[in-house]
Amino acid sequence: MILQTNPLEGALQATVQIKEGNMALAEQFKTELLTLVDNGNKYIIVNFEQIIYVDSSFLGALVSALKHAMNKGADIAVVGLNKDIKSLFQLVRLDKVFKIYASAQQALNGA
Repeated sequence: MILQTNPLEGALQATVQIKEGNMALAEQFKTELLTLVDNGNKYIIVNFEQIIYVDSSFLGALVSALKHAMNKGADIAVVGLNKDIKSLFQLVRLDKVFKIYASAQQALNGA
């Protein structure tokens, strides 16, 4: 299990419980996110505060989950990115695709 979920007011926080998001875990991560969307969650806040490294396959899984969510009328936001991962999001322009917040509370408030 990669994601630990916690219901919030009008949203579901999914905290990533691994240190490194890589190709070996990307498919499981994607499956867990898709399941959360398919279970009717309309706003999922993915918390990356425990992650110190992600690779392109893990980011691809996150993008796939967002596309699936959008098709179901749902949305995914990202919180808790460390400096390096936030820079990576900016480098590959995922900061234009995802709503990125410092905390789950900011994500709930729409920052």
